[in-house]
Amino acid sequence: MNIKIKLTILGLALFLGGTAIQEHYKADTKKTIPTVGVLQFMTHPALHQIYTGIEEGLADEGYQDGKNIKIDFQNAQGDQSNLKTMSTRFASKKVDLAVGIATPAAISLANTIQKQPVIFAGSTNPIGSKLVTNYDHPTGNVTGVSDQAPLSDQIEMMKKILPNLNTVGVLYTSSDDSATIEAHKFQKLAQQKGLATKVASVASSNDINQTVLQLISNHQVDALFIPTDNNIAGAMNTVIKNTNAAKVPVFPTVDTMVQQGGLAAEAINQKEIGIKTGRMIGRILSGKSVQDQSVEFMQQGHLVINQKQAEKLGISIPNELMQKAKIINSKE
Repeated sequence: MNIKIKLTILGLALFLGGTAIQEHYKADTKKTIPTVGVLQFMTHPALHQIYTGIEEGLADEGYQDGKNIKIDFQNAQGDQSNLKTMSTRFASKKVDLAVGIATPAAISLANTIQKQPVIFAGSTNPIGSKLVTNYDHPTGNVTGVSDQAPLSDQIEMMKKILPNLNTVGVLYTSSDDSATIEAHKFQKLAQQKGLATKVASVASSNDINQTVLQLISNHQVDALFIPTDNNIAGAMNTVIKNTNAAKVPVFPTVDTMVQQGGLAAEAINQKEIGIKTGRMIGRILSGKSVQDQSVEFMQQGHLVINQKQAEKLGISIPNELMQKAKIINSKE
């Protein structure tokens, strides 16, 4: 009887030990799957395109969410306090790598996470935003992909569409460092090319309606330029409602903003920014260091024209532009 009891106890011990080993193995297996925290600044089609591209770029490098990588996606809905909370969450969870979609998200992550890699996706001026100090050789834990727009090409395109263009309104958000830098750069280039500018900034989306009305009143401007500005992108319907009523064409820098009612843009492809970012993430997860990943830039834009907007505003697009452009129509 004692022998049977001993054998039973031994068998139970072996069973429990085996179960414990199995659970420990499962836990270790789970730990080997890297976690990538993705922080998106706000809800907007252009930023969603970047995220879609990130998934595609990761797949190119052999990574798939739920299979050999875990993506923790968070959307700050344009709220600064949310950015801080979510960045702190990623830091406390010790994600293997964090990604900021748009400059405000990237800045929040870079200020919060000091050791793990931080990758920005869609920052117009990474040095000006103090995300990096050198494009070719990042020295800290931050690198990424910039969305600098080809502003000189943009101005030339605007002048071809509007031969009598004299004064351009420039609208941007003052709290958005990247948008501010791009707006000022556009202003300087426009003046070099013989155009006058009238610049207006907003502090928040609440100011957009009134500011646009003031900017376009009394035929002060012939056209309106909008830089890569997430705040204004989220309120394009408000902008277009006012500019259409005044017959003032809007030239943004993002293709999704053209689809929302802009007339045309030498646009950066947002999905391609995401693809480049995803591939960079994959390389770092596979063992490459941040310092080996130079900041990447889009080499050129692609011309996008909203045909319905041209017809609505009574603007005739030159054939040379129509032949090389991607023609899209406004979302109704």
